[in-house]
Amino acid sequence: MNIHEYQGKQVLKQYGVSVPEGHVAFSPEEAVKAAKELGSDVVVVKAQIHAGGRGKAGGVKLAKNLDEVREYAKELLGKVLVTHQTGPEGKEVKRLYIEAGSNIEKEYYLGLVLDRETSLVNLMGSEEGGMDIEEVAANTPERIFYEEIDPVVGLTGFQARRMAFNMNIPAKLVNKAAKLMLGLYQAYIEKDAAIVEINPLVVTGDGQVVALDAKFNFDANALYRHQDIMEMRDYDEEDAKEIEASKYDLSYISLDGNIGCMVNGAGLAMATMDTINYYGGSPANFLDVGGGATAEKVTEAFKIILSDKNVKGIFVNIFGGIMKCDIIAEGVIQAAKEVSLEVPLVVRLEGTNVELGKKLLNESGLNIVAAGTMADGAKQIVELVG
Repeated sequence: MNIHEYQGKQVLKQYGVSVPEGHVAFSPEEAVKAAKELGSDVVVVKAQIHAGGRGKAGGVKLAKNLDEVREYAKELLGKVLVTHQTGPEGKEVKRLYIEAGSNIEKEYYLGLVLDRETSLVNLMGSEEGGMDIEEVAANTPERIFYEEIDPVVGLTGFQARRMAFNMNIPAKLVNKAAKLMLGLYQAYIEKDAAIVEINPLVVTGDGQVVALDAKFNFDANALYRHQDIMEMRDYDEEDAKEIEASKYDLSYISLDGNIGCMVNGAGLAMATMDTINYYGGSPANFLDVGGGATAEKVTEAFKIILSDKNVKGIFVNIFGGIMKCDIIAEGVIQAAKEVSLEVPLVVRLEGTNVELGKKLLNESGLNIVAAGTMADGAKQIVELVG
């Protein structure tokens, strides 16, 4: 789960990480009020969306007076920002962060991420922070430094200071930077984060080390332990179909194709999507109904697939182990009747109670194409949609 920059800074403040003062605003009037409260000569008006690259997309503005704050707020609220992380469809700006300006002397990059090859958290840092950090990673990766963190002892002061020296943070500020890194790591661990990025981390003219941005991504499996983080969830930033799927414990991800997929098991779901692609089709989603689905759960999965207006056909591919084929068949029949199915439907069942499942489908009176194998089913749905 992602949160907004201003929410990330609220978390960082709890751990002693220095951040500029700021207030969230949902209207131009609130933006002006926030700027007045800050009393800063320069105010930064920042679009709040769950994506990086806002600066390059025009989502960060420097305002030198209240009139400019109002003007920029009107310009940004309701605007669709397109960045390298949003995709071509972009994201609509529905809230702003009004932040006191900082006297920036130098920008850096700092992050924490789990390295899946070593199963260790890595602290990453670079003196090449700012809007072009992706280019640094791609073209000059040697400018990014890493510290592997022992999960037993955690990030040590020695490692933090070594990172600060490697990043060429001024010697007189190394201890301040190290303290910030230790606070950042504590926040990462205690809040069960998956990724934390500070880009940019800045050194200011008055000798402070400040997190000028904050990007948090949290482990969804641990959110039950963090009600405070759950309350920061912004449903407007998430796909409505994915939100609905989460209510029924369905693993669903929207894609940009036109063939809806309903499969049990993540591996089989990936294989099904690959097979559809192999025969020239394009999956509209990843959907794993899991091993213990009920007819109700399958019905809801069906409805979620069909709520995507791009879906021109559906391929149901079930291997019944724990999941019984007759339960899937009942759910498919129930859903098809409820939504008045009008698109082609291909169903491939195999495993526990497969004959009963096929019998239910055959006697349903619905226009369902039966497939014997995954390849056969993928080929048929691609042809029917085409």
